[in-house]
Amino acid sequence: MTLPMSDPTAWATAMNNLGMASLGIAGQPILPDFDPALGMMTGIPPITPMMPGLGIVPPPIPPDMPVVKEIIHCKSCTLFPPNPNLPPPATRERPPGCKTVFVGGLPENGTEQIIVEVFEQCGEIIAIRKSKKNFCHIRFAEEYMVDKALYLSGYRIRLGSSTDKKDTGRLHVDFAQARDDLYEWECKQRMLAREERHRRRMEEERLRPPSPPPVVHYSDHECSIVAEKLKDDSKFSEAVQTLLTWIERGEVNRRSANNFYSMIQSANSHVRRLVNEKAAHEKDMEEAKEKFKQSLSGILIQFEQIVAVYHSASKQKAWDHFTKAQRKNISVWCKQAEEIRNIHNDELMGIRREEEMEMSDDEIEETTETKETEESALVSQAEALKEENDSLRWQLDAYRNEVELLKQEQGKAHKEDDPNKEQQLKLLQQALQGMQQHLLKVQEEYKRKEAELEKIKDDKIQVEKGLENLKEKESCASRLCASSQDSDYPLEKTLSSSPIKSEREALLVGIISTFLHVHPFGASIEYICSYLHRLDNKICTSDVECLMSRLQHTFKQEMTGVGASLEKRWKFCGFEGLKLT
Repeated sequence: MTLPMSDPTAWATAMNNLGMASLGIAGQPILPDFDPALGMMTGIPPITPMMPGLGIVPPPIPPDMPVVKEIIHCKSCTLFPPNPNLPPPATRERPPGCKTVFVGGLPENGTEQIIVEVFEQCGEIIAIRKSKKNFCHIRFAEEYMVDKALYLSGYRIRLGSSTDKKDTGRLHVDFAQARDDLYEWECKQRMLAREERHRRRMEEERLRPPSPPPVVHYSDHECSIVAEKLKDDSKFSEAVQTLLTWIERGEVNRRSANNFYSMIQSANSHVRRLVNEKAAHEKDMEEAKEKFKQSLSGILIQFEQIVAVYHSASKQKAWDHFTKAQRKNISVWCKQAEEIRNIHNDELMGIRREEEMEMSDDEIEETTETKETEESALVSQAEALKEENDSLRWQLDAYRNEVELLKQEQGKAHKEDDPNKEQQLKLLQQALQGMQQHLLKVQEEYKRKEAELEKIKDDKIQVEKGLENLKEKESCASRLCASSQDSDYPLEKTLSSSPIKSEREALLVGIISTFLHVHPFGASIEYICSYLHRLDNKICTSDVECLMSRLQHTFKQEMTGVGASLEKRWKFCGFEGLKLT
């Protein structure tokens, strides 16, 4: 794809697109050495934004300067730029990892070869999906190629030199959402996330402090190894840590107590070695102090000699023969030497004062406690010998115990221990059987008490039912007596003494009878009243229960359930009551 430089207007547009302001007007050559046959100055190829290295996207242009696109000539078609005064074509939001573009407005006679010819300058094309409706989808190899393709959005395309409508079109290039692009982008993101996690894990492992080595469990073999290490100064710290871990784990028992005691005794004997080592270090420190003091005193002597040289040079006999600069240097050197000498002298005097104070403290203590030390020296020596004797005796006892344990393990001790273990196991089994029997007895007693409680509850329910039946019989007898006494009274009086006193109560009886007729197993008074409240909110539960209790031949109350689920339910018994009445 080349740009004919014989057209100076196109050349000016290209220069403007590259960010270079044109110096001439349209129709005039811009450069004095312009050669129309070569297309530019001699030795310089023509510049187009589609050239490799420049890319389609022009360099940054100031925002106030409009972007002017140039004419692009291809082998089979020509691309004319859009009007620079028009706003840039709208694009959708860029999908992540987009490598596919939508190209619309293609000529009807446009072929896939023409599409490749136009867009292969943007980069390597992987696939083209062309539609019969003058659009296609182009998938590039890299994401930056999509930006180059978007640069062609708005261009008018013309196939050859034809002006037929089927050979022209206006390109519209936009981002396209493709599953392949999204899949590759997600794979790339997952790969980057894996690399980041691996990098962080490696960094954490690098910064993590090394874990301490695990401590082995106690055994006779390990015990002998640790006991040997306790006697070695270089391996004492490791052995003591192992011994501490074993004791904290609870490895000490009756069988291993002597071994642990011998190891603790070895740790105790290490104290004397540490005290001797500290005394040796103190002695080395005293020797080093003495050596430092002697060296410091020698340095001070030399400083004194140097200062004496400066003072002798400052005397009148020699001072007059030096120049002014030499005198200045000598005086500066003298001051420096005196300052350094005074500092070292103060340091040496401080060391001596400390030694004198220590010596004076020692003398005071010696004067005040001379008698006591003389008398207690023998006592302290006797105590030290006694402690050493005791420690040696304990060590001997520990070694004897170890020997006896070894003999017991190798000899007859196993046979004597087996019966003891069997006896202990038998005793434990007998105790366990006794506890199991006691538990069974307690469970049987609990079941028996529970059965008695259920029986008492049933008796209580039967007694309550009997009381209710007696109450019902008494009420019936009272009503029969009243009816026999009032049989001679007029009809109005008999009506007034009937259980139903108003038309409202008669309606309630009919509704309740209908409700209970469809509940053959009965219903609670709350259930009945909740149904009646739907019809009338003013109905009272106590009034309904009183009305039903008055009509004993129509409604009957029974107790249902057992224990905590005990409940009073009303049933409709009108058909049976009709026969009785």
